[in-house]
Amino acid sequence: MTEKKSGIQYWHKIVALLFLGWLVMWIYRPVLAAIFPEIQQTVGPQSNTELGLIASCYFFSYTLMQIPAGILVDKYGKKAVVIPGFILFTIAAIMIGNAHSMMMIYIGSLLAGLGCGSYYGSAWSLSAENIPAENRSFASAIINTGAALGMGVCLLSTSFLVKALDMPWQYMLYIIAALTLCLIAGFAIIIKEPSIKSVITQKQKTETAPKEKHNFFSSPMVACYIMYFATCYGYYMVVSWLPNFLETERGFTGGSIGSASSLVAFAAIPGALVISKISDKFRAKRLFFIIVLELLSAGTLFMAVQSSTITLLLMGLILYGLFGKFVVEPILISHVADIAPKSSYGTAFGVFNFFGMSSSVIAPPLTGLLADITGTKITGFYVAIAILVIATALFFLINLRKHITN
Repeated sequence: MTEKKSGIQYWHKIVALLFLGWLVMWIYRPVLAAIFPEIQQTVGPQSNTELGLIASCYFFSYTLMQIPAGILVDKYGKKAVVIPGFILFTIAAIMIGNAHSMMMIYIGSLLAGLGCGSYYGSAWSLSAENIPAENRSFASAIINTGAALGMGVCLLSTSFLVKALDMPWQYMLYIIAALTLCLIAGFAIIIKEPSIKSVITQKQKTETAPKEKHNFFSSPMVACYIMYFATCYGYYMVVSWLPNFLETERGFTGGSIGSASSLVAFAAIPGALVISKISDKFRAKRLFFIIVLELLSAGTLFMAVQSSTITLLLMGLILYGLFGKFVVEPILISHVADIAPKSSYGTAFGVFNFFGMSSSVIAPPLTGLLADITGTKITGFYVAIAILVIATALFFLINLRKHITN
């Protein structure tokens, strides 16, 4: 679409809306992990594994929703999927804010995951359909900075409002619910679905046209799934356990926990914008960018957890943000948009995110379990680094084989 009103093109509005969508979702995602001690004052003492299951409940239902939501987006449109999903997300946030038991938090997290699971296929379908190919990586990076900013805002606000100023932790959930309601209004106003006439015309064309074979498991797509799984595994392990790791194993206290943890998110913003802009100029080198960035993120994460001083630890976190998930993800998404079936973007991105987010179901409780067994969360970081290195090697070999056979 090229609609222009008051000098603003439709795809610019879509970028702004999707930015805000990720912002609100990422204010929620790390919030419970950041206030584990305060939650335990309400529900009682819990083991690391039980706390890790909070994130797993969210990511389990979020992951299960990916493929069904993608199919529904292709069939019924974005609004029909994302608006009911975010209404459910609002209800879940309020439920968690009123929880007095871990079971109620688990149930609320499951519902929040189902609601937020409607977003990915809708968001990246809108992105792929409306953003010009020459701007896709950069625009995707702008959208993704909403996630980075949301994580940073969450960690800083919980650190200062809840930990430093003793604001009840429940208020954070009520704030998130209010922001989500505003976002739902934005979805309703801005997203434009095709008219009934154009839908019927397109359906007739589809029925008379030769059937396109939708190969969601070609070797290039499988390579993307593997790479995204590893990228998400490391990142969601960090999101779930970095604040607690800094507090319990590195001696950070009060506001310094949120400030240090948010370095990953805030460092990702300039890194994503600059590197994605370069990637758009050298689109033929996207695979090279992905491989180098993944290896750098593995190295910088190792540097952070292995550091013997606070300075090196903080430097490692900043560098991990500069080269990590939020930076490589827009380039991966642009690559998927180029190789995926054009008539089924919702399903393609749903499958892609299903494999990526399945790692987020595993990482939080596995890291907690390893911490309970070994007495340190560093073991979980080492596992994440190893997975990232192995996946990068597989991504390289699969694409090398594809290049040779072509």
